[in-house]
Amino acid sequence: MLRFRMTRPFSGLLTRPTGSMLALGLCVGLLGPGCESFDMIERADPDKTASNLERRNFEIDVQPMMRGTVASEAVIAGETPTIVRGYGLVVGLRGTGSRLMPAQVRSWMLQEMARRGVGNTATGFGGLTPERMLDSENTAVVVIEGVIPPGGVKGGRFDVRVYSAPGTGTTSLEGGTLYTTDLRPGDISVGPKQATALAMARGQVFINPFAEPDARNQDAVDRLTGRILDGGIVSDDMPLKLRMAVRSHTRTLAVRDAINSRFPREPGQSEETAHGKSGEEIMLTVPPTHHDDPGQFVELVKHSSLRPEAVEATALAVRRSLLANPGFARDATLRWQALGPKSIPVIQDLYDHPEEGPRLAALIAGAALDDASVASHLIKIANNGSVEARLACIQMLSEMGANPAIQMGLRPLLDSTDIDVRLAAFDALEKRNDPIVEAYDIDEKFILNLVPSKSPMIYVAQTGKPRIVIFGKAQEVKRPMFMEAWSNRLLMKADTEDGRLEVFYREAPELPAQTDEVPPNVGQLVAYFGHQTTIEAPAKGIGLSYGETIGALHQLWRQGYLAAEFKAEQDRVLASIIRAQNVESTPDRPEFDSDLPTDLEEDPSLSEDQSTNRLEAPRKGGDTVPR
Repeated sequence: MLRFRMTRPFSGLLTRPTGSMLALGLCVGLLGPGCESFDMIERADPDKTASNLERRNFEIDVQPMMRGTVASEAVIAGETPTIVRGYGLVVGLRGTGSRLMPAQVRSWMLQEMARRGVGNTATGFGGLTPERMLDSENTAVVVIEGVIPPGGVKGGRFDVRVYSAPGTGTTSLEGGTLYTTDLRPGDISVGPKQATALAMARGQVFINPFAEPDARNQDAVDRLTGRILDGGIVSDDMPLKLRMAVRSHTRTLAVRDAINSRFPREPGQSEETAHGKSGEEIMLTVPPTHHDDPGQFVELVKHSSLRPEAVEATALAVRRSLLANPGFARDATLRWQALGPKSIPVIQDLYDHPEEGPRLAALIAGAALDDASVASHLIKIANNGSVEARLACIQMLSEMGANPAIQMGLRPLLDSTDIDVRLAAFDALEKRNDPIVEAYDIDEKFILNLVPSKSPMIYVAQTGKPRIVIFGKAQEVKRPMFMEAWSNRLLMKADTEDGRLEVFYREAPELPAQTDEVPPNVGQLVAYFGHQTTIEAPAKGIGLSYGETIGALHQLWRQGYLAAEFKAEQDRVLASIIRAQNVESTPDRPEFDSDLPTDLEEDPSLSEDQSTNRLEAPRKGGDTVPR
């Protein structure tokens, strides 16, 4: 008898895209450990214990609150993140690329570039051949890594990590742009035996800017490693399927009907949410309303009741179980959410429960179900609770429907002395389109947000959408001042305390310099840094990249000319790859071995060099900036 322990992932609750699950993750310490695992026992000879009409595949043991749910009858394949990798080409470098690369990688890149139309004038490459592009020192072959979230849907976006391919002579990826490239699961390889592409990546490479971009061996920044924010695009829906513990058409139909009752087909959805594949498998389609949060959808499916007609009775049973054992608050709130709005009357009186665990569980469920009466309770906790509870409540408020009272309750938190609370309040107000948050698109490079606040701060995003947030939109650069940066390519000065800033910038040593006078307002200065002056948009600007703009701001802050805190979002791309790699390294369960898609079967006649060029380990990047 073989025993496998299956652990339901909890780390996914801590990422931004998981919606209400983020709030639940933030207050996990308050809600208690609960029961986070179940056993799956594979029988050596199932035919000896059951008929062919109803055969047990494995056993599932769940805690009492989860009995009668989908999770008590089946496990979900595809609920773990998928690492994808590929070789790509970064262009637009300033002589810091390399023509050197392993022969098999060069051969593969030539094939891929020809397939994508490089050398064909109709594709917009100007007739430049693949060979000439690879031989240019303004291009570099790179490795791209990313993590597709569980249940990722076609067109979904994710951050990718980019680094110089081993065996090349590239010195920096600063200022480069990645051409569209395919990303595939498993070890990176070239040659005919490759897995089916699951995603593609493209966009401007973002290098950690907190040092001089022209320095060499003078700082700790790894200029061979960067990332592309929202640069990964899922090519097709990632498969999700349920594998039944017992092979039974009757049970399979019951599970399918329960899921479809809770998640009926939505406009634009081609198939039912749950559709049968066999007597022991059910395919799942993520509904359009969950495309931004497929992880939450997976959790709700697992916690869905097999008796959707008995909502009130089930909600009461969950309530009794929670009050008897508050440690199961995580499962309780998910069960209420899975039951839907009819569970609201059962949980409303828990909004004022004296124990924090049941109270937060009910409030989180009520907010997810958009019960308007929750708002006042959440606002009160968001202003006066523990930090963990405040963050959880702010997150839940951001998800609720239109309600002016929510915006009015969140606005004072922009002045909070706690940085995390201040940032969470901004996120919530920005998500709710509060007019108090001003937003400007700077040449489609990044978003500039201006927010009123009594606690001045500059915040820069390093994942998701490129974004610079100025808390205290009236803040100005201190004067008089003089700053030099980037080997004197950027100079700024102001001779008087109330004078304007004079900016000198030279993009490259061989190019002419540009000199402008600009207002000292920090928001206007950021816009000037990022904007490129054109005939269509004649406003002054020097056209810095997102990373360079942040670097210039950071130089001002380091030299004492900005009277504000400077905070950078911690880089989570590498962390997510490492987490997913730990899951990926776990031996595959035999029943799911066939799930990895491949284009071709292995050809034993191919040599190792012809068939694969494996990436043994991800490159260690020195590009993490703590908040």
